[in-house]
Amino acid sequence: MLFLDGERVYVGKAARSLQDRLSQHYQKISGRSGIDLNDVRFVCVYVDEDLDAAAPEKLLIKKYRAHDSIPWNTNGFGNKDPGRNRDTSLVKKVHFDATYPIDLGYRLSLEPGSQPVAAALEVAKRELPYLLRFDNGVAAKKIYRDTTVSIPDEPMVATDLIEHLIRALPHGWQLTALPGYLIMYAEDREYASALAWWKRNSTGVTRTEGPGHFAAGRVEPEDSGSESGEPA
Repeated sequence: MLFLDGERVYVGKAARSLQDRLSQHYQKISGRSGIDLNDVRFVCVYVDEDLDAAAPEKLLIKKYRAHDSIPWNTNGFGNKDPGRNRDTSLVKKVHFDATYPIDLGYRLSLEPGSQPVAAALEVAKRELPYLLRFDNGVAAKKIYRDTTVSIPDEPMVATDLIEHLIRALPHGWQLTALPGYLIMYAEDREYASALAWWKRNSTGVTRTEGPGHFAAGRVEPEDSGSESGEPA
């Protein structure tokens, strides 16, 4: 069970490694605004190796959901990448991503110097505690290989990296910060729930603050991730 400021917020299970499961939670929470890792605690119970951890987990979820005391089990906390077709969907106000959007001030430690965009993207994917998805088509991959980006010596945050990547790419590329992840494609599109987007044009890079619109209602079951707490 995860606790935030002493309040229970999530019940899950680790079928194999508790350390790996908690590391996934740690990574996700560390990249969010409005939440401090020092305010998060957990309590766990070990079951005999001959027993299935799913049974006590299901009982606890049923018990606490009846009192709405595990909000992260139903607000998308465990979501995986929703896929390209869902990028334009309005995020619900009660969604984990709306409550705790990605931290664009997250500090990175990329190797300074000139390097292919492809190399910078791979390092950024490993370092960022949230998803960075980009076009993986044949034409896009060639652009990433053939285009270089200059990484400065001084420490960078996520917005710095975004600026450098988009400035290095050809006219027409856009990197968008959605509430829960980053996407980069050659497009000209507005996203209703976006935090911001950066566009490469003929004069340089333009940053546009997103509308930040969110929808009312609950998070749909297919959006909320697995209640069983399987890795997201």
